[in-house]
Amino acid sequence: MIRGAYKNHVIAPLDRSTFALAPVRTAVYEVELKFRADHEAVREQLNGANAEQRGTVVQRDTYYDAPHRDFAETDEALRIRRVEREGEAESHITYKGPIVDDESKTRREHETGVDDGKAVAAALDALGFSPAAEVKKRREQFALGDHVVVLDTVEGLGEFVEIEGEAGEGQIDPVRNAVKTTARRLGLDPDADTRTSYLELLLNSNAQE
Repeated sequence: MIRGAYKNHVIAPLDRSTFALAPVRTAVYEVELKFRADHEAVREQLNGANAEQRGTVVQRDTYYDAPHRDFAETDEALRIRRVEREGEAESHITYKGPIVDDESKTRREHETGVDDGKAVAAALDALGFSPAAEVKKRREQFALGDHVVVLDTVEGLGEFVEIEGEAGEGQIDPVRNAVKTTARRLGLDPDADTRTSYLELLLNSNAQE
């Protein structure tokens, strides 16, 4: 059911030529900056920088609570993601560890593709994991140098921009600085980023209604 075990992320880096629908996403640390930003202005900057458009997908993320610890307290996340593009769909299961950097959303991440997302959800349910919330978004994807830039329209939250890089052990600082440089190149202020996840933003928004 699960296509392959988690891989050593240095040995098996992300193949950026196919990341739009890649069945396995591997990284030691995902270094990310996220901004509330107008897509049109950022898209103009991306076009000016000759960024490579990598297609648009719809992502439906189901996040889970664990029976043995409180992910909200440990700053961890477990999700099943369904990716839809041009009539095709695939699923991934992802674990995200706590944020390890004060200046960005940098986490250790493990992700792999699964043949049957519903069967994996049933297995998690049998183990006592329960769905906490669903985040749905439209994601427009670009490659710019060593970074992935995505324009997200999140249901219930609005427009966001994420810039992502990958870092091995001991490489977080230089990769973060490079991601900040890309942000400035796109007209974004690195100091204005948000380190709050879409899940947290959505839960906070629902709590205020």
